[in-house]
Order: sequence, then C-alpha cells, then structure tokens
Amino acid sequence: MTSNPSSAVSTYDVVLIGGGVMSATLGVLLRQLEPNLSIALFGRLDDVALESSNGWNNAGTGHSALCELNYTPLRPDGNVDISKAVNVNEAFQVSRQFWSYLVESGQISSPRDFLNPIPHMSFVWGAENVDFLRRRHTTLQEHPLFSGMSFSTDEGQLRQWMPLVMHDRKPGEQLAATWHPAGTDVNFGALTRRLIGILKSRPGFELNLGHEVEDLKPAGNNEWDVSVRSMHGGAERKVRTKFVFIGAGGGALPLLQKSGIPEARGIGGFPVSGQFLRCTNPEIVARHHAKVYGKASVGAPPMSVPHLDTRVIDGQRGLLFGPYAGFSTKFLKQGSWLDLPRSIRMDNIGAMLAVARDNWPLTRYLIQQVLQSADDRIKALQDFVPSARKEDWELITAGQRVQVIKKDPARGGVLQFGTEVVTGAGGSIAALLGASPGASTAAPIMLTVLQRCFGGRLPQWAGRLREIVPSYGSKLAQDPDLCAQVRERTRTILQLEG
Repeated sequence: MTSNPSSAVSTYDVVLIGGGVMSATLGVLLRQLEPNLSIALFGRLDDVALESSNGWNNAGTGHSALCELNYTPLRPDGNVDISKAVNVNEAFQVSRQFWSYLVESGQISSPRDFLNPIPHMSFVWGAENVDFLRRRHTTLQEHPLFSGMSFSTDEGQLRQWMPLVMHDRKPGEQLAATWHPAGTDVNFGALTRRLIGILKSRPGFELNLGHEVEDLKPAGNNEWDVSVRSMHGGAERKVRTKFVFIGAGGGALPLLQKSGIPEARGIGGFPVSGQFLRCTNPEIVARHHAKVYGKASVGAPPMSVPHLDTRVIDGQRGLLFGPYAGFSTKFLKQGSWLDLPRSIRMDNIGAMLAVARDNWPLTRYLIQQVLQSADDRIKALQDFVPSARKEDWELITAGQRVQVIKKDPARGGVLQFGTEVVTGAGGSIAALLGASPGASTAAPIMLTVLQRCFGGRLPQWAGRLREIVPSYGSKLAQDPDLCAQVRERTRTILQLEG
C-alpha cells in the first residue's frame, strides 16, 4: 500500500467491498497466488459476516444437489434433467478442495470450526411425486458425483432416516425419500471469520469495518478511485486500486451501477426477504439429524423450497424450518427501504416492468407468504413435522436476497435465479449478483473471477492453483477416477461422511 500525502489517497492492488464469504474467499485465493499483493477490505458494518454470510441468516446447506429437487426438473419427455445438478455438485467439490487445502496447510485449524457432516435428504408425498423422486434417484445414481445415494418408500427405513418427520404421521400416505451421507452443514459466518483471520495474519492486508463505499469512478489506465465514508463520524477518504471486487451481497447492484461500466447497463434487482422457524425445544432438536428438502409450491422461487434443517452453529445443534418468503424493498437486511426505488434506471426499467408482467405467480406467492399467520406457518411445518406445536418454535428473519433481472430480446426482461459474475473495464472490476447456490460455491465463483480478470497471470499461477484445487483445469463429471480420488481425499481431510 502507498499513500500520497498531498492528496491523502491510499493505493492498493486490490480493494474488496463487502465483509462476507465472497470477498474473504477471493482475498485468500489471491494471497495464496500472489503473497505480495496489497489488499484492503471495506465493510459497512462493525464486524464481518453480519449479512447473508451470518450463520442464522441462511440455512447453511452445502449446496451439492444431493437433496435440492429444484436442480433436477422434469423434461417435457418425462425424463429428469440432471445437468444443473451436476454443475452445482461439481462446483461444491471445488469448494471442498479449497477448504481441504486450507485445513491441510494449517491455515484453518479444524474443519469442525465451520463444517459438519449432515445427511442430505429429499422427501415427497403423493403418487406423482414418489414416481418423480424414484426416477430422479435412478438417473442420479448412475453419475459418479452422486454415488452413494439411497432411495426408499419403506416406512421402517424412513423412520430410521428421519424419526421426527415420521412421528405421528397418518398411516397410508404414499411417501418416499432419498438419503445421502455426504451432505454438509456449513457455518458461513464462522468460515468467513477464519478466512479473514488468514488475511490478517500476514502483512499487506487492511481491514476497514464501519466504512461504506459510496462511489466508484474510473481513474484511467484501468484503475479505480473509490470513495469511502466512515459510518462513525462521517470521515471521508479516497482510495485508488488496480482491481475492485464488489461482493456486498444485495448491496452490490447499486455500486455496480455507479461504476458506469457498459456491462452493468440493463441489470436490475428483485429483493426477496426470508424467514425461518427455529426450534426452541432441545428435545425436539435432538430427534432430527438431516437436511430434508421437499418440493416447492407452485409459483415459489427456487430458494423457497421448504426444508427442515439440522444446523450446527458454534458447536451448538439447532433446527430450522422454512424459508417463508416475504418482500422488502431493502437490498440488505440492514439496508434502506429506498434501495429498490433507487436502483431503477432508464436502462433497466423496461426489463423490470417486463418481469413484473410475466411473473404474476411469483407475485401472488409472495403476497400469500406476507399475509400468512403464525398458524399458517405451523401448518406448513406440520407437512414435515406432524407433531409440531407453535410453542416449540420461534420466527427469525434471514438475510436478504436480490435476484438478478436482465434484458431479454424476446420477453423484454427475465428474472434469473442463481449467482452471476459481472466483469468489465478490461477485467479491473468484478461484481457478484444473485443468490443460491451462492456461498456454497464461493471458491469456483472466485476462480471464474480470476479467469476473467487476471487471465494474463493464470499461466504462472496454474501450478499453484492445482495445489489448492487439484481438479483445476479438469471436469470431475467427465473423469470418474479423478472424481473418486478427489471426493475421498476431501472426505478424509474435512472429516466428512460418504
């Protein structure tokens, strides 16, 4: 880092905006590859991982498509499409390799600091859904990434896998479930803190909490001037950087728009809030040990697939059910009610209106969710836990998610579900937008950022990248032997099952 006393401008090789798992992952990757880089991170809150990365602001699912039915839709011909599931699982295997490297090299002392083995299950009822789940299992089990998955309609087996879900269930229901031992529960808040600890342990990293980035402007030569304001006292400072990453969750879109890069034109955001029921009865928590995913309601967004989740937060077991979707004009949990209206521009209003026109089922679903009562929420929970009682559960608010809206030549605009990287200005700026699978695939997402923004250095980094991610440059889905080798290695190092 250098400073010019006359202008009080600090200069860094890299500026990271946002105190979550995305910025932390990119920072650690860059320092492994180029130890002498000067890096500054700016977060508007007073600690890291207080927004979407916080342990209680998400379900903690290590998204690997073992249980998430929305990743395996039915084709018109009646066959199950597993292409997205394969991509999601392969991406999660990259994250597992990255975390394994950090554990094996002693930079993270124990995988139990943030990661726990929790079986992943899909659970359905009704003849049509049972048939779908059977076909899904038949298709997935033939793929090396999904070996080890079990399917059953046997009541005794289901009781063994999920005793809480089967307790007091009406006899005669057609039920089915799949079970996979390789599932995980991830405390992304704890992971973020470990990653920031790695960055802080070496010189050349500056952590600036309680600082809000207010503007980004090109400075010539593919550099950026970043305007920062202290949240405590209002002091302003200017920062210049060769590369800026906007990883501020829902807050990334307004900053991307301020950058003025052509790639940001036409992009809008649709915020969706979420809530969970959290169990307050330790006896009930102790009776469930799985992440059990069901099928989404008609019109529900993919991240609203109902699921009953065992959580492990700072060594303590917990149990969540949800999410219950809602609507807020905030882009961050601790954001402004004006976030959405301020994001509307002449270049994106057409796409946003087109999405509003074409997504009435989603709008209707959100209205229903907002208007539901506490009794309505318990009734939804009772589909999974028939014996659930209102007094054993409390309502908590999860993190905000902002889905990407983009222009579409045929429809005017489309609402995209997933995670998207936007880069521009010769690779000197990158931003991350969207939601699930998000944090679970932070490592492969950041490899994408490296490829797009640091392509000239990749040849000299390639050997080091293969030390960090042994499958780098290969596709596990196309190499069963490498797939088996990588899965077994990461299973051992991360102390996982299956």
